[in-house]
Amino acid sequence: MRSTISGYTALSKAHKFSAAGLVTAAGAAALTFALVPQASAADAHSVAAVKTVAQSAQDFGATQDSALAKAADTATAEGKADAKAAVKTKTDAEAKAKAGTERANRSTERKAIKAEPAAPAAKPAAPAKKAYADNVDGWIQESLDILRAKGIPASYEGIKKNVMRESTGNPRAINGWDVNAANGVPSKGLLQMIDPTFKAYHVEGTSWDIYDPVANITAACNYAADKYGSMDNVNSAY
Repeated sequence: MRSTISGYTALSKAHKFSAAGLVTAAGAAALTFALVPQASAADAHSVAAVKTVAQSAQDFGATQDSALAKAADTATAEGKADAKAAVKTKTDAEAKAKAGTERANRSTERKAIKAEPAAPAAKPAAPAKKAYADNVDGWIQESLDILRAKGIPASYEGIKKNVMRESTGNPRAINGWDVNAANGVPSKGLLQMIDPTFKAYHVEGTSWDIYDPVANITAACNYAADKYGSMDNVNSAY
């Protein structure tokens, strides 16, 4: 038969026997007190003591029930906390993995965007400027290169024979006795040109100084090509 005493079921077998004995004793004391109303104060004290013990047994059972319930609640709470911590750890790991993937993807995209453009092809180096000797031969050679570029006929031999006859190779030579000198416009330079003729037949790319040997030869050859077909056809004063 199930006991009606609270906490009874939680007691051990020995405790159950003790509690039953206490309850029986309490019942007997109460019956005696009812039959003998004039019981002594000591007897009443005895009954109170039994009642107190019985109440302590009940309290003990209730305490055991409360402790067991509390332990169960604590175990449940700890289990929930562990489960929650496990879920959080998994979520954090997934978030880190996702962030790492996104950073890798962004890094790849930036590398693709920031790809360096191909270097432009190097421009071919400009040809070195041709050097000419600073003498009659060098001046004639430089003038011939300019004349060929401009399509003006002349030869080395034709130019040199006239240079030597007109000025003996002196770029500062001036004729002060011929008709031109008498008219106030003396002939000047390697091929003895007067200023108006030099200016009229000046070749672009050469100096405007009539005493410049290359400019003087080139302008004179341009004039001779116009008047005689070429400096090669000039064999006297022209």
